Amino acid sequence: MNSTAVRADCAADRAGTLTFDLTAPAPAPAPDSVLLLRRRGAAGRKPGGTVRIPFSRPAPGRLRAVLPAAAELAEGRWDAYVEKPGDEPAEAVVEPGLRDLRALVDRCPDTGAASVSARVPYPTLDGRLAVRSWVRAPHAEAGHVLAGPAGMTVRGVLYGVEAGDGAAVEARLPGEPDRTHSVPLTAPDPDGPAGSFAFTLPYAPPAAGPVPEAQLWQLWLVPAAGAEGVRISRILDDVWSRNKSFVYPGHPAAPGVLATPCYTADNDLCLRLEPAPADR
Repeated sequence: MNSTAVRADCAADRAGTLTFDLTAPAPAPAPDSVLLLRRRGAAGRKPGGTVRIPFSRPAPGRLRAVLPAAAELAEGRWDAYVEKPGDEPAEAVVEPGLRDLRALVDRCPDTGAASVSARVPYPTLDGRLAVRSWVRAPHAEAGHVLAGPAGMTVRGVLYGVEAGDGAAVEARLPGEPDRTHSVPLTAPDPDGPAGSFAFTLPYAPPAAGPVPEAQLWQLWLVPAAGAEGVRISRILDDVWSRNKSFVYPGHPAAPGVLATPCYTADNDLCLRLEPAPADR
């Protein structure tokens, strides 16, 4: 353990409350220390705020901090520290201990809710404890993804808005507004939950344009003709970053072009197009 770090076990409940229990702190924080969550800034920007959570003592020698589900936590990545009081407050890095996130698996919020939030504690690449937070209003949650030979078929659930006339899914290439391809929603599973949706996106139309290098086409659900698009993502479980853990097969989309469904590091669903290897 880093000499200036403390370790914290954390647990989540289905409502989204996070509980942090400090274990084997070194050095021991003072009783009036607080758990500090600092939002990580995007490249070239300052961090986007802090949240201070007071500690309680559930047992001798233990400190606990609770972030209620109702507490606001803006979308982003939040690094955890222990702030120690004093004339010049000091901060100790928090390292991840045990993480009990079983309650987050297959969450099903009320589809009528105006917004959907999710928070997943995770270990960073440099060994720190952080929290990935999402706040979506409305939200399109991706479920089963089938990477077929000619297109990708996706089923999911729409939260905070209902699909109406002209509902469709658009594949958009960032930076090139003229390169957008739309497909209608298909009939969802009649036995599925309220708000269910489904669509099949053929690979060929996006691949008809030039693909000189890898392209990441974003997928947006447009609930009705003329409505604002809703980003299709998967956030309602315990996976904080799906880009390397959810891997789908690639298929030829056009001569010399390979198409592969994929997730970004922020769990947004995309279609990746790239020049095919010589043997494909």
